[in-house]
This record gives sequence, structure tokens and C-alpha cells, in this order.
Amino acid sequence: MTERWSAFEHAAMGRALALAAQGRTSTQPNPRVGCVIARGEQIIGEGWHQRSGEPHAEVFALREAGERARGATAFVTLEPCNHHGRTPPCSEALIAAGIARVIYASGDPNPRVDGSGAARLREAGIVVEQGLRAIEGEELNLGFFSRMRRQRPWLRLKMAASLDGRTATASGESQWITSETAREDVQRWRAESAAILSTSATVLADDPRLSVRLESARQPSATRQPLRVLLDRAGKIPAHARLFSEPGEVLHLTAKEIALDASGRLSLPAVLSTLNAREINEVWTEAGATLAGSLIAANLVDELVIYLAPMLLGSEGRPLAALQIGRLLDASRWQTTDLRQIGPDIRIMLRPLRSA
Repeated sequence: MTERWSAFEHAAMGRALALAAQGRTSTQPNPRVGCVIARGEQIIGEGWHQRSGEPHAEVFALREAGERARGATAFVTLEPCNHHGRTPPCSEALIAAGIARVIYASGDPNPRVDGSGAARLREAGIVVEQGLRAIEGEELNLGFFSRMRRQRPWLRLKMAASLDGRTATASGESQWITSETAREDVQRWRAESAAILSTSATVLADDPRLSVRLESARQPSATRQPLRVLLDRAGKIPAHARLFSEPGEVLHLTAKEIALDASGRLSLPAVLSTLNAREINEVWTEAGATLAGSLIAANLVDELVIYLAPMLLGSEGRPLAALQIGRLLDASRWQTTDLRQIGPDIRIMLRPLRSA
């Protein structure tokens, strides 16, 4: 079978994906998008979407290419938009510049685009091709695709534990099980998330700040603080909690704002619906065993991020998640997608194995 795209075309899309990744901490609620413009095998323009409300990737790449864009090929990580939002449609910019061919990784599931961008380009006589490195394109925007397709954000659940799966000693002591290197890695994940979800129990026990604290030299675009979302059914969190003095917005959810489920807790699907309405793409969850177990049991966790420290805390230590499982057949099963050492600790990333 003949390869559809050349080695250069694969490399050009790879460059566009790398450019798009520079917007990991700043484009919310928009998707992360990169664009490369080439004549033959020479790149003449590059760009990436930097912040919501600002020009899209194609515009920056076309500016750099200038008149040389006429007759060139544009490599874009997401189908060019075809509607007027806070910026004009990229399809029109590509047409006006005289682009001859557009190759994009994945289609845009936004109902305002969803094929219309490609159709508009074809109407103008531009050759349009889709699917080059499509999986990587979707991986870059898991939250955006989740919100458009499922009407809820992509939810990551972070847990830190000992080798025997304990998150704290029997007395509740947990600071710090994992290393400073692992905690820096958590800060990076926080920065990439649109919201950080936690509970009153965690706030009352640890008084966390739940904010992004990265040195500017290491993460220059991490200026946006994620929305801090607190589940506090009975309104127990005091006004003097440290997180209220951190920069950024706090969404304090009590039984006044969110309906209760059959167990008397805040309805987790209702919480995600609330975040979806606020155009939250990715949620990073840091909480105790109760919320972790509830999210897993409700099949609401899209990704587990588990940090394992090289220590043993014993059988009396506190578990990762409160789950009631009586039979092996009912076990919550996961597939490892990434496994690496972070300082002295191990980080395991997993996604659920759904039933056929």
C-alpha cells in the first residue's frame, strides 16, 4: 500500500503539532492549534493559537509567509474554522492568501465548523485533505473534543500513593509522600487544566492553595489560573481558607447550586454539566478517597494520573479510592498509556477499559 503523505508532509504536520502544544496553558476554551505553510519542501510560515480571543494559528503563519503563501500548502492541526467569532474565519484568510492545498490532522467537532471549513475551502478550488497524524491532533485537544462530543469536560483524577497503594498513614499524615519533582510535575498538569476540582474534606484537612505555581522561566505562558471548583454540600469551607486568597476564580458549589444524588451528595454529573456550561475543557481533580471512588464508580474519570513513591505505609494506611467491589468480575479495569520515572517516584497514566 502506497503511503498517502510524504516524509516531509509528516514532518511538517509534526512541526504544526509542536507549535500547537505551546498553547497548552493559554488557549482555553479554544482548542490548541498550530499551522505550517510550505512551498515544496521549504517552510515559509509558522504560527500557533496563543490565547482565546487572539488570532488563530493560520493567521500568524500567513503573516509570516506573506506573498509567498500564494500557491503554497498549509498544514493545520485542526480543520480551519468557517464562522465569525471573536476573530474572522480562517477559511477566508486561507482563500484570500491564495493557498492551493490544505492538509489538516483532525476535523473540528464544533457544530459551528464540523466540515463546513473544509467545504468552504473546496468551493474556492483549494485541494483539501484530512487525517495526517489525526490521533495526535485529537490527543492535543482531548478536553475540547470531549466538550463538543459528550457535552462534558475531560476529567483527570490525580492520586499520590505509596507502593502499597496508601495515600496517607492511618492518622492522616500525607505531606509529603511524593518528591518535590513529582509535585512540580503536578503543577504542570494544573497549568494545562481549565479547572481544578476538590472537596471540602480536602480543604479542611490540608488547607491547599490549589493554584499554579511555576517559575516563569520554566513555564512562561502559565499566567492563567485554573478555575478552582470546590464541592462543599453543607458549606463548611471557611472564608479564611488559603485558596480564597490566591489569584483566579473560585466556584464554590453547595447544595444551593447543585442537586443532591440518591446518596445525599452533590450530583457529580450535574457538577460536570455546570463546568461544561462554563466551557471548561479539562478538569484536574485532587481530592481524597471518597470523591475518587465516587468518580470512578460513576464512570466519570477519563484518565488516572497516579504517582507512586518508593515507600510502604502498611495495611492501616488510607486507600487510594473508596470503592465497594465484592467480586473480581466487578473490578474497575484500566489500561496504562504512559509509565515513567519522575524523580524517585513513578508516574502511571491510565484510561478506563470500557465494556464492549
